Amino acid sequence: MTDSPFPDHVGYVAVEGVIGAGKTTLARMLAGRAQGRLVLEEFEDNPFLGTFYADRDRWAFQTQLAFLASRFKQQRALLNRDLFGATVADYTFDKDRIFAHVTLSGDELQLYETLYGLMETNAAVPDLVIYLRSSVERLLSNIDRRGRTYEAGMDPEYLRELAAAYDRYFFHYRKSPLLVVDTTQMDFVANEADFEEIIRQIKRVRGGTTYVSPTAA
Repeated sequence: MTDSPFPDHVGYVAVEGVIGAGKTTLARMLAGRAQGRLVLEEFEDNPFLGTFYADRDRWAFQTQLAFLASRFKQQRALLNRDLFGATVADYTFDKDRIFAHVTLSGDELQLYETLYGLMETNAAVPDLVIYLRSSVERLLSNIDRRGRTYEAGMDPEYLRELAAAYDRYFFHYRKSPLLVVDTTQMDFVANEADFEEIIRQIKRVRGGTTYVSPTAA
């Protein structure tokens, strides 16, 4: 019998955060602890991603639509819940709109909103969202450490825009219980106490928004 990190009423968990926040790492750790299904965003399949980082203004719309289609396809599959275990994803469908409002404007944003609105009602809603917050400096350090070629030279201002957009969105988030984790001074990979604190708070979540800070030294 596995020691699940989730209460019985939580079957689908989504981990969110800005680029480099540790979403995929935490999702893998939680899915492993729960012995559940892991769903990872298929970002490397987006044919426009590399050119987007090289020229955001030119390739933002194509990149965003490719992500929207890919994420919607995965979200449709998530509607079929696993009756024998938890599902942990490293993104929410809402992520797509957060990015779109940073990268798009004018007619392109209006067209995107139309397409997003048609898809949103058929996307899965998590039983719990875990939002990883961090400083831009920590995000840049994490991005540099993982060494993805297309992320080399990531613009700090772009990360600041994304971080502000994420904060605005999740300040008003009400679709499901929300756990906000400040990872600026946390290391849930190297420090087991930090990871266990996240799990402890997950088990206590029943509704609303809960905040998790670093454990005391």
